[in-house]
Amino acid sequence: MYLYGVSSGAALALQAAEVLGPGKVIKLALYEPPYSADTGKQEDDGLKKKVNELVAAGKPGDAVTVFLESLGTPPEEMQNMKKSPDWKEMERVGHTLVYDFEVLGNGTVPLEVAQSITVPTQVMDGEKSYEFLHATADAIGENIPGAVRKTLKGQTHQVSPDTLATELKEFFV
Repeated sequence: MYLYGVSSGAALALQAAEVLGPGKVIKLALYEPPYSADTGKQEDDGLKKKVNELVAAGKPGDAVTVFLESLGTPPEEMQNMKKSPDWKEMERVGHTLVYDFEVLGNGTVPLEVAQSITVPTQVMDGEKSYEFLHATADAIGENIPGAVRKTLKGQTHQVSPDTLATELKEFFV
């Protein structure tokens, strides 16, 4: 099988590739798994707790706000996001942040997992994404033996489906 994941789905795909192994996984493609490349910095348990509390209180939009602010999203950008037509969708899926925190473990790149991957792998990020995602993609790409590392021109964390489809078709063929 071919595995692909974006964001926390990339973290899941990475973990699945380790568990399933090369007997079942033929190729692996990852787009911006949201780990911290700083292996000395672990996930902020306070952030995880706050997000979980907001989601449990039925405030997924507030959970999204707290999460995005923790990434360093400037206040003016946050206000623009909340005015955009995409904000309602972000609020609608805000509850999934709880699952993201579980998938990411302590929040740092799982180096041992990456080093155990032996199938052809492509690690991608977007040129216009958050800086920590570039560092994470670099760290994962450097630790998966033989991984191909690509930065997609003009892309953000919300990668264009057409751009992504082109990359995946080329890699998976």
